[in-house]
Amino acid sequence: MPAKSKAQQMAAGAALAAKRGELPKGKLKGASREMFESMTEKQLEEFASTKRTGKPEHVSRN
Repeated sequence: MPAKSKAQQMAAGAALAAKRGELPKGKLKGASREMFESMTEKQLEEFASTKRTGKPEHVSRN
């Protein structure tokens, strides 16, 4: 499942870096911390690898 916004893609990238040990878990906040705890590394890779071109900055939660 691809990311729906730039913010979601960047949060997934931060969570993925923490999963891989490249970033301390304590540095994560908000959505990236939730993603770290609830998603597998493979799921995070799918979100983080989404191209940001043409994506909105944020998407409403409707």
